[in-house]
Amino acid sequence: MAKVEINRIKVALAETRRKNKWLAEKLEKDESTISQWCTNARQPSLENLLNIANALDIDIRELLYSTKESA
Repeated sequence: MAKVEINRIKVALAETRRKNKWLAEKLEKDESTISQWCTNARQPSLENLLNIANALDIDIRELLYSTKESA
């Protein structure tokens, strides 16, 4: 089964000029966990997704790829 990209955490970090290490410190998580989220190897819980959005000061919806094509 091919890996499906669900979250945009890596993109959001780049857009806000932040690094994995910064997010790990902010959320008090291990850097390897953040890395797995960024590569979509694992997915964060909704609570962690909300914490990421708050840390980056962005809307939580910006952390997910859309499931619908724009017409």
